[in-house]
Amino acid sequence: MTFTAHLTRRGFGMAGLASALALTAGLAAAAPKTDITVGQQLEPPHLDPTSAAAGAIDAVVYSNIFEGLTRFASDGSVIPGLATSWDISGDGLEYTFHLAEGVKFHDGTDFDAEDVKFSLDRARAEDSANAQKGLFSSIASVDVVDPMTVKVTLSAPNGMFLFNMAWGDAVIVAPESIETIKTDPIGTGAFKFSNWVQGDRIEIEKNPDYWGTPAKLDKVTFKYISDPTAAFAAMMAEDVDVFGPFPAPENLPQFDVDPRFKVLVGSTEGETILAINNREAPFDNVKVREAVAHAINRQEIIDGAMFGYGTPIGTHFAPHNPDYVDLTSLSNYDPELSKKLLAEAGVPEGFQFKMTLPPPSYARRGGEIIAAQLRAVGLDPQIENVEWAQWLESTFKGHDFGMTIVSHTEPMDIGIYANPDYYFGYDNPDFQKLMSDLNLETDAAVRSDMLKQAQEMIAKDFVNGFLFQLALTTVANAKVEGLWLNAPTQAADMTSVYWTE
Repeated sequence: MTFTAHLTRRGFGMAGLASALALTAGLAAAAPKTDITVGQQLEPPHLDPTSAAAGAIDAVVYSNIFEGLTRFASDGSVIPGLATSWDISGDGLEYTFHLAEGVKFHDGTDFDAEDVKFSLDRARAEDSANAQKGLFSSIASVDVVDPMTVKVTLSAPNGMFLFNMAWGDAVIVAPESIETIKTDPIGTGAFKFSNWVQGDRIEIEKNPDYWGTPAKLDKVTFKYISDPTAAFAAMMAEDVDVFGPFPAPENLPQFDVDPRFKVLVGSTEGETILAINNREAPFDNVKVREAVAHAINRQEIIDGAMFGYGTPIGTHFAPHNPDYVDLTSLSNYDPELSKKLLAEAGVPEGFQFKMTLPPPSYARRGGEIIAAQLRAVGLDPQIENVEWAQWLESTFKGHDFGMTIVSHTEPMDIGIYANPDYYFGYDNPDFQKLMSDLNLETDAAVRSDMLKQAQEMIAKDFVNGFLFQLALTTVANAKVEGLWLNAPTQAADMTSVYWTE
């Protein structure tokens, strides 16, 4: 029987029938959507967050697909994840994690302490491909106490250990699915991987068996649009529901006055830097690096490349962090001083070097501005535009560059300057000792002082050109709620996102 016939038999006249149908249609129209399309500029090289440095991986999988023992909340605090609670020994060396019960991986296998041991041992192994192996360097052993309890013993106290375990590089994976993790990621999260059309989109769907608070959305599509003009067109046509970070900040005022959209402006952990190859002459000379720093007009870059969105920084530390020190005056814009320092260092006029620029607008647009600023003091950067895969292989891994521009969006990552093998090649034993001592320190006041020392040390060594803190500018359909305003880690966490009517 049709719906219309059913209403007629129940005694509805034609007028009543029309009213009922109108009401039904209205209710159907008012029902909120359960799928969403999220625009992203950068497509990940693969989907294993434990074996690559690309933030585009975490943008898809962090919290959505994979979870760690702890996790970052939207305000940057560290909260329980797969570990519902933990005990810390009096000497700070033993962390006993109590795991959530009834958790299953997306393939139906059970999550337990053996998976935690496998994941942490894999991440800290000598042959590990983890891009942040330093997160696990203090782990001496991982022991299974029982299926729902795991004990991690540290070689020395580490005041950042729970914070470190919240990174995307520290998510828990299963040995059963590790061989295909890059193309078929299987985690414990509120969403399951569904489909990847390379060069176009990645789709994830709601996990009906999720152990925690279920997702409100049934499906999320990450749509990859690298061109800023195309991104603007896609949003205006409402082919994309959310785009963040939006790659064309000059268009934000147009969205802001359009009632169909809302613009969210927050902060990120993204220190945007002109990374300098400290291994390569003449940039192995601190005087030359200082000259580069004084040739840079930060505000001109923020205004020209980011249309005013961004906070100037003078070191590798987020301004919203309570331990931040404003050191921008150490590297103030002074082109005459820059020329003087280059002459003292014996750098010939018109010295050429490779400036490698990955796809983001801050890099491509900012690179053109910085190149002009450097040419004004006698340096001659040769711009080479590359895609992310090439940047990761040749620049990040191969160290084949003179300068490059990138936003380091990992949380509280000043410790990368203690790794002499890191791509910009800063090798300072005093800084390495300071970071080692910081890891052992648990007193909050002492740690604060040490972090301030660390900021000053790299600023005075002019390791890199410190440009600005990347703003998170998100454009969204006005009916979308639950998005992160700020980005305490590299994530497009969709677990709490929903549509209003």
